[in-house]
Amino acid sequence: MIENPPQLKASRLGPAASSQSPVASDQRPEARSRLPETRLRPAQPSCNRPFIIPVFLPHAGCPHRCVFCNQSTITATHSRPASNDVRRQIETFLGFRHKKGRYTQVAFFGGNFLGIQTRTIRRLLTVATEYVTAGQADSIRFSTRPDTVNPQRLAAIKAFPVTTVELGVQSMDDRVLERSNRGHTAADTVKAVQLLREHKYEVGVQMMVGLPGDDVQRLRASARRIARLKPDFMRIYPTVVLAGSPLATGYQKGDYVPLSLAEAVRQVKDLYLYFKNKSIAVIRMGLQATEAFTDAATLLAGPYHPAFGHMVHSEIFLDMAVAQLDSLNSTGKFIRLHVHPRSVSKMRGTENGNIQTLCEKFDLQSIEIIPDTGLDDDQLTVTVRP
Repeated sequence: MIENPPQLKASRLGPAASSQSPVASDQRPEARSRLPETRLRPAQPSCNRPFIIPVFLPHAGCPHRCVFCNQSTITATHSRPASNDVRRQIETFLGFRHKKGRYTQVAFFGGNFLGIQTRTIRRLLTVATEYVTAGQADSIRFSTRPDTVNPQRLAAIKAFPVTTVELGVQSMDDRVLERSNRGHTAADTVKAVQLLREHKYEVGVQMMVGLPGDDVQRLRASARRIARLKPDFMRIYPTVVLAGSPLATGYQKGDYVPLSLAEAVRQVKDLYLYFKNKSIAVIRMGLQATEAFTDAATLLAGPYHPAFGHMVHSEIFLDMAVAQLDSLNSTGKFIRLHVHPRSVSKMRGTENGNIQTLCEKFDLQSIEIIPDTGLDDDQLTVTVRP
């Protein structure tokens, strides 16, 4: 062992180091924490994720059947819940909350919330508000289509403790939206975000990779247009082929070819790094794991993996390690990779795949991963021994 082995200072991989990034930059953003004012307890920064109580409303309020969608299948819910069903769902999930002081939101997902009849919206919000008033929850959030955000609908929910609205944007390319039968345009998204900002809501954006007619160039253009809207957070989903969805017909005819898992991970990694550079938090990558996705009769094809987000982060750490080892230009056969304890598994990769790749690429004999609490979650330091 040499006395002073070559070592690189801790570094983060940013978009400038990614060959697929929409916009190169050398900036190192900090976590975004700007949230809107609320009527009750203030919402929590994105780095302290709230405890979410999900209430699923499959296809509720949806005027169009998107080609990729089959909410009834992936949520295992086939009807709109009655008020008592909502209460049971909320109380069940409250039992799962281990830390009672954790910021808690009742969330209505799986449909187009502002597209539902006004009396149903008020009924659902009234039930959720009972738990906010009782101090068991802090606020309400929901997902909706961009084209249903208008002054009249926002006036209908003004009296309720709603703080967060997620928009099912999916793409900012009108051609892709048309082929996906979304029924709205990119201009609708711009108007929706502006209106929600005026009403002081926290705004989230959901987008997808692998949609029909999409490609890397169109995806990057969508990312740039979304970033200009400055959403508070993002969710990024891969397109999969679900039985019973219109996309399944195109897949079975050979008209639609889904992304491979590896390509989907690469595209989402590109988006993650781009939004990170823009100080926009990406709070989810990949579809929520459910029993439906383990059934081959339900999931026909596409880049689903229960640890999709972990795979994206593992690719990022692999890129960091490769970049640092390349810059060291060392002939050492033994290296140490220093990462935060929470990032050890990300550095290793799925089934130690990153370790194997590094050994083969750099002809290494040994790689040791050292947990280091002095580093941030997204940092890596490399030390090489001869």
